[in-house]
Amino acid sequence: MSENAVQYYRSAFERLDKQAVLPWFADERESAIRQLEETGFPTIRQENWKYTDVRPIIKRQFNPDQTGTRPGSDELAEVRFENLDCYELVFVNGQLSPSGDRKFPQGVVIDSLAASGDRHAEVLNRHLGRYSGKNEGAFPALNTAFFRDGALLILPDNMKLDKPVCLIYFSTDSDSRIASHPHNLIVLGKNASAAVIEYYVGKGENDYLTNTVTEVITDDASHLTHYKIQQEGKKGFHIGNLVTRQEKDSRIDSHSISLGGRLVRNDIVANLAAEGSGIRLNGLYLASGRQHVDNHTLVNHLKPHTWSDEIYRGVMNDHGRAVFNGKVIVHKNAQQSDAQQSNANLLLSDNAEADTKPELEIYADDVKCSHGATVGKLDEGMMFYLRTRGIDEETARSFLIYAFAEDVINKIDISPVKERLESLIIGRLPEAEKIREFSE
Repeated sequence: MSENAVQYYRSAFERLDKQAVLPWFADERESAIRQLEETGFPTIRQENWKYTDVRPIIKRQFNPDQTGTRPGSDELAEVRFENLDCYELVFVNGQLSPSGDRKFPQGVVIDSLAASGDRHAEVLNRHLGRYSGKNEGAFPALNTAFFRDGALLILPDNMKLDKPVCLIYFSTDSDSRIASHPHNLIVLGKNASAAVIEYYVGKGENDYLTNTVTEVITDDASHLTHYKIQQEGKKGFHIGNLVTRQEKDSRIDSHSISLGGRLVRNDIVANLAAEGSGIRLNGLYLASGRQHVDNHTLVNHLKPHTWSDEIYRGVMNDHGRAVFNGKVIVHKNAQQSDAQQSNANLLLSDNAEADTKPELEIYADDVKCSHGATVGKLDEGMMFYLRTRGIDEETARSFLIYAFAEDVINKIDISPVKERLESLIIGRLPEAEKIREFSE
């Protein structure tokens, strides 16, 4: 099956107009498709894909040449964050849609990757594809070969962006199965700071694939707050890769929220490449029906005095299944590194499942590291406490589920984003109105 899928994408690649988007990148595209031919798609025989079977993706022939229907203004208004003052780019099926206010601060680049190749060739040549290139796996290689567009954010030294950048990726219906491959590049100069929201949302009833890559480079003392919110449609497949490289004393706060999609895989690779750099990883995933959500994180402590702090939580119901694999590597010279990791999973039905595997590899002898994971059901003691206060069983269950998820949501600083997520989570609970009254 993998061989047939590879042949299909090779044929699609031959039809691709490689001069249409970043023609100087054509050799990298060709190298990526050759890499896919050599390795094929992952199987459950590979350790990193042991619990996630991608055959539902590769047996479908997703078309990277289709653009699909354009959303109406009402549809776009529905997915935008209410009362959020932001710099906005909207991509429909992987390509920039002309919408939103395009007035940006002087010196800041917030643009379509496809449209900025000539104006920012130096930055793109230096960074594009250098951190999540063809050797990182089949899906990043597929992205490198087929991406048409994505977002480019460049902040000069000492620039503090006054409001967040919101990148909306909208998947719509088409007569054929659409594949979109957005590729984003975020480059922060020294002592710069920004907040970026990647919001993936799908409408319609057809199968589709979103295969996205985001590369982040933070220079000395810079700070990025990054939100990835995945709310794909019920038949959507989502593969996401976030790769970072951090310089001295830089910081990234990453918030990864997975609510939609039929089969979802999120990979984060963080490279702490200079002293004092650090990353905070917050994650929340919900899976119900027959949803499958897989989160893989890898933090490389490459230099001394680096730090990482990771908290991921998942709630699974019905036949929902979740996978969490969090790996931290403290390399030989990374003395006095501090790495903390925690994963907790809540199972709401006998058919729900969670596979969790926290890992530490430590090659330095002066470090502070810990990790832990739990899989369980609702706390019976807390249920009893709420029931004795006159709260019925369904409401008590909803209160406890919401409180479990709220620990992650409360770490989000942008109020309209936090409010949207609270509403989405509460909406999936019994006795939603009572929970809303309690949370207000």
